[in-house]
Amino acid sequence: MEPEGSAPRRLLAALARLTIVTGAGLITGLRSLWSRTGPTANQTVYFANHTSHGDFVLLWAALPPDLRTLTRPVAGEDYWNTSALRRFIGRDVFNALMIRRDASAAGPSSGDPLAQMGAALTAGDSLIIFPEGTRNTSEAVLLPLKNGIYHLARSFGHVRFVPVWIENLKRVLPKGALLPVPLACSVRFGEPLELIPQEDKQRFLQRARQALLDLRPEYDREADPAPPAPPSEPSSRETQTPGSGA
Repeated sequence: MEPEGSAPRRLLAALARLTIVTGAGLITGLRSLWSRTGPTANQTVYFANHTSHGDFVLLWAALPPDLRTLTRPVAGEDYWNTSALRRFIGRDVFNALMIRRDASAAGPSSGDPLAQMGAALTAGDSLIIFPEGTRNTSEAVLLPLKNGIYHLARSFGHVRFVPVWIENLKRVLPKGALLPVPLACSVRFGEPLELIPQEDKQRFLQRARQALLDLRPEYDREADPAPPAPPSEPSSRETQTPGSGA
């Protein structure tokens, strides 16, 4: 593979982006459904449910072309750094923000994921995050949200936090599958969620969770789950981190 930053590598990355967006549309019949607010170039954190390795790819592909260039998926370094091809896709194709999800195992020099996301937001980037913290492989509709999204919303009040529900992708690309199964998928974008003055963490996380659940299609709401217990205050900032695409 060409050296990082070389012209052939940039061209290859551009071709890969076009191929991925086109392929996502052909395989999933991708539909982007926006709330009345619609897409906007304002700095945004898109936070979504997480059931498949392909979640951030589909969400990124669902954005208008001009917003894709402004938006970085937050990706788990432990997954996307395991091979040269994955590194190329993560870093060159998607310009993903690579974070360590287990900073304690990596040692103190591994960095603070929340600080990494904060630095990206300070630089003007928009982000794609998965606040469940990991892929949901359970029967639950949605896992409890991690605390990190609250800390980001509190620190970056000028940034829009937009809930996103990714529908059907778990069945298109189930865990362990080598090839996708063609099925119709939708990416539903909700109204921006704002942190209310003096709002505590538990209330904000409840509202963020409900904002995601409210985006489900009608047929998927027949048996709404009881809200899970809110996450307890973690002993380290690592466990507060919103999840990453992996």
